[in-house]
Formats: sequence, C-alpha cells, structure tokens
Amino acid sequence: MTSTTFAPAFPVPVIPVRELLPWAIFAGLILLLALYFVGAEEGATSLISGMYVHEFVHDGRHLLGFPCH
Repeated sequence: MTSTTFAPAFPVPVIPVRELLPWAIFAGLILLLALYFVGAEEGATSLISGMYVHEFVHDGRHLLGFPCH
C-alpha cells in the first residue's frame, strides 16, 4: 500500500491578535446595540418614539425569549 499525504501549496496566514482585537470590539458593540433594540426598545426605555422598531424586531424578540405583550 502506498500512503499519500496532503501538503498545502501555500502557507496559512497567521493573523495577530492585535489586528483582530479592534474588529472583535466593534462586532461586540454592534451585537450589544442589536440586543438592546431587540430586547429593550419598548415603553419607558424607548429611544425612538413610536412602535416601528418594536414591530420590526417583534419575531426576533419571541425567538430570543423576550416577552413583549
């Protein structure tokens, strides 16, 4: 029997943590903002008047387990 091994033709690039950290922080802030709009943008804590944001994220609220009515 012969055995074959796979050797990649090009080296895999290494991404330093210092270059990845700002993007990870940015993504975390965007996710926290999305979580606020899905979970808390209603009633007394509302930043945007009206029910437009609530109706837009209504199904997401139920999917994530937030009560809304």
